Amino acid sequence: MSPTLAALTAFVAWTLALLVLMEALRARLVLAGRVPANGFVPNNANLSPFMQRLARAHANCLEGLPIFGALMLIAVVAGRTGVTDPLAWALVGARLVQSVIHLASLSVLAVNLRFAAFLVQMAIGVYWAVRLLVG
Repeated sequence: MSPTLAALTAFVAWTLALLVLMEALRARLVLAGRVPANGFVPNNANLSPFMQRLARAHANCLEGLPIFGALMLIAVVAGRTGVTDPLAWALVGARLVQSVIHLASLSVLAVNLRFAAFLVQMAIGVYWAVRLLVG
């Protein structure tokens, strides 16, 4: 498996891990009788601040996956993974950093660091798109 496909798989796996964590915590709340099964809103606004951050971290992954994943798949289909392979794991690493910081805190420093991690992803995405388009 190419680094691009391995990194894409890791991106999907991380997104899935956040979803599994969120649903496990929600299930615990239901089983403990603290929240009815139909008492959840998509952004977890009626739950703890951590659960709200978890929902947002998961949503951030879902928002980025179609863009970055599509670029990775385009590179694979076009036989151009030489464009994406060198930075594929850097993109996933920046995504993991962004998510972990999001889960940890909403302090000004944390938000700035999280944004920096997102900027890394955007820069990689723009670089890939340009390279894939112009050769």
